[in-house]
Amino acid sequence: MLRDWQKECVAAALTKYQSGLQHFLCLASPGAGKTVMAAEVTKRMLELDMVDLVICFAPSTAVVSSIKSNFSRILERSFDGDFGAVGAVYTYHSLMYFDKRFWDSLKRHRVLAVFDEIHHCSGDSLENANVWGGEILSQVQQCVSYTLALTGTPWRTDNTPIVFSNYTDSDGVVSCDYEYGLREAIADNVCRKPKIVLVNSSNLAISSDETMKNYSSIADFLNETVTSYQSIIWHPDAMRYVIKSGCEKLREIRKFNPDAGGLVVASSVEHAYELLSILENEFGQTTTIVTYHDRRAISKIDHYRHATTEWIVSVGMISEGTDIPRLQVCCHLSAVKTELYFRQVLGRILRVNQSINQEAWLFTMATDELTLFSGRLAEDLPKDYKVIYTQEDERPLSRHESLSLSPDTIQKKHLNKPRETDFKMEFNEANTSSISISNHAKNLRIGSLYKQVIDAFLFSSV
Repeated sequence: MLRDWQKECVAAALTKYQSGLQHFLCLASPGAGKTVMAAEVTKRMLELDMVDLVICFAPSTAVVSSIKSNFSRILERSFDGDFGAVGAVYTYHSLMYFDKRFWDSLKRHRVLAVFDEIHHCSGDSLENANVWGGEILSQVQQCVSYTLALTGTPWRTDNTPIVFSNYTDSDGVVSCDYEYGLREAIADNVCRKPKIVLVNSSNLAISSDETMKNYSSIADFLNETVTSYQSIIWHPDAMRYVIKSGCEKLREIRKFNPDAGGLVVASSVEHAYELLSILENEFGQTTTIVTYHDRRAISKIDHYRHATTEWIVSVGMISEGTDIPRLQVCCHLSAVKTELYFRQVLGRILRVNQSINQEAWLFTMATDELTLFSGRLAEDLPKDYKVIYTQEDERPLSRHESLSLSPDTIQKKHLNKPRETDFKMEFNEANTSSISISNHAKNLRIGSLYKQVIDAFLFSSV
């Protein structure tokens, strides 16, 4: 049974494709059901004899597994790429390893390409594309008949253009073919209404050889010192306070939903085990842990999805697209503080299920950035993220672009700005030196911790 927004989006996509246009971009809130919608579009196109095959791409192996399961169920066909299958799903990283024979085989068929979390792929030309975007521009678009791009966060932190996306000429805002934001999803009971709990301190003190300086908030401390955010999220008192708060909230929810779960997002493998120890040894919680080092991570995530274990601690494995509806509490202690990552992590606790209690709580630290991001969750596209172009860098449009452009949009070459890395989950955090962080933590005292709740974008103290 499709949700109303999914029905509307499927109809809009089919209408655009049948009019002769090739590309469709869907913005829908994390947790709203984009994968199911995409599978339904595929099913209709197969029934209408518009395509022969479908090929999907996603940013992680965990999301690949979820897409494979959903497409196979909805299409009632094998979706593993083997003989007789109607399609397959791969990671974006796999794009770099397909040979000429693979691409040539696609050219012999009418193919729909589905791109999950398309914001990972940047570039409107090979000159400004990242690795994944370059492969899509140079290989995929030459071999497919239609493209369906999905995102819950249609921007990049580096403000580079997203592959296959159109931007308004006047202000550089992305033009989506269909939009279904978090505010609408909450109103329709498609997503949970999140509450963000910002943990702060009114008494931080850092000591050096002869001096001690006090700060009245975490934001002031980070703004006025060279000490990194890692010294906060690694601090024993801060870790313990956030975890305790999360455990208390999960305990309340489990009175109504006995299988409700919590997610801890850690900054590194070592950090994850520190947090795991606090959960188990200090608060008596049942736990599992998944990291990108773990070959069994996908199977452990799947087991947790259907179990009653209280907490799952993650490093780089459960961020965007991972479907675990029983998750209702999150302790966000990653060192990554971009708005895109914040929203994707939040999306893990927004999926509704059949349980009585549908609360969603995210606990994190009260930095300037995270406070700002929490306060503007109602904005589907925050005003900070616009693509900026220079007139002198205009280039001729490709055939694909000319087909996909609407009259009031145009694609141009982007300014040469620093670009996001392709592997943007938490992998780069693993090399953090716990020794150096520990030394900073020894000199840092965090007292008078308290919580501030952002509920429906209004601040109140608790």
